[in-house]
Amino acid sequence: MKNTFLNLAVSGVQGLKPYLPGKPVEELERELGINNILKLASNENPLGPSKRVLKALKAEQLEVEIYPDGNGFMLKQALAEKFDLQQEQITLGNGSNDVLDMIARVFLCQGREAIFSQYAFAVYPIATQAVGAIAKIAAAFPPDHESMPYGHDLKAMLALINEKTRVIFIANPNNPTGTWLAKKTLKAFMDQVPKGVVVVVDEAYFEYVNEAEYPDTLQWLDQYPNLIVTRTFSKIYGLASLRVGYAVCSEEIADLLNRVRQPFNVNTFSLVAATTALKDEQHIKRCADLNREGLAFWREACQARHLSFIPTVGNFITIDTERDAMPIYESLLREGIIVRPVANYGLPHHLRITMGTKEQNRRCLAALDKVLSLS
Repeated sequence: MKNTFLNLAVSGVQGLKPYLPGKPVEELERELGINNILKLASNENPLGPSKRVLKALKAEQLEVEIYPDGNGFMLKQALAEKFDLQQEQITLGNGSNDVLDMIARVFLCQGREAIFSQYAFAVYPIATQAVGAIAKIAAAFPPDHESMPYGHDLKAMLALINEKTRVIFIANPNNPTGTWLAKKTLKAFMDQVPKGVVVVVDEAYFEYVNEAEYPDTLQWLDQYPNLIVTRTFSKIYGLASLRVGYAVCSEEIADLLNRVRQPFNVNTFSLVAATTALKDEQHIKRCADLNREGLAFWREACQARHLSFIPTVGNFITIDTERDAMPIYESLLREGIIVRPVANYGLPHHLRITMGTKEQNRRCLAALDKVLSLS
């Protein structure tokens, strides 16, 4: 009886490994009985949401018995105005993960294939295999690559396209590596992808990037009707617990996505918070500036300690410990510091550290120095 339902499940589900979130603070408190824990594991914004967002949430009438606006009109209107879009091009999600799942349900099934890069975001294989489709993984650039170690090799991805390919997932920048693709490179790739293959450019960390050649792919939608761009309010906007993300694409594709979207998938408070957060440019700039300072701090710290790291433009840095990283991770837990081991991505020697405030970065580095001196 134990395996009865396993045999009934879609074949892709049988081999799935569930998404592993960063360890919660409460869990570590229960396990080790310590407090004053610092979590730099899940790429959250250390500054949280803006004061304008908190004020808007307090002002919102507490009518929890009333369903939210199922169409999310106010948020879609704000997105359309900010990015010069039509509301009909937008699909809202319970986080951008929800939108990625919708894309898989619309375009993938048994007998179809999706392509993504080695070391890419863990949700891509989950969404693909959950609907019975085949996940094709393109080898990333090697660690010694001159310009983009561990980065997406778009030529390798193109080589995997065949008549069964329906979706290509590209994270730009990528999690957990922080690597990114320049405008010219990504555009040349789009020109070569067959029009019948949907390309998803996942831009969860878009607002953090400060590179002249980094593309704003929302500007490409008229040129590439097979392009879907996904973004989130979980990162720079500081709304991770409220779960709001969105996809922007052609009206035709958006209509398909909205057909499979769960009713009321974004709650009232999330809609209010996201709509307000989108308009607070000052807070966004403050968070981006703090992140740049944090990245500079960690780069300099790693270089001074001869620790290799993957070049990143996200709000995290992935460090090569040159040994099994799990004992280091566990030792940091005992110091009250939660970071992210990424062995599940095929990087068993690496730890991913989210950018914190200046004080948090210093505390994490001091703990890492202590642990490395003991290991």
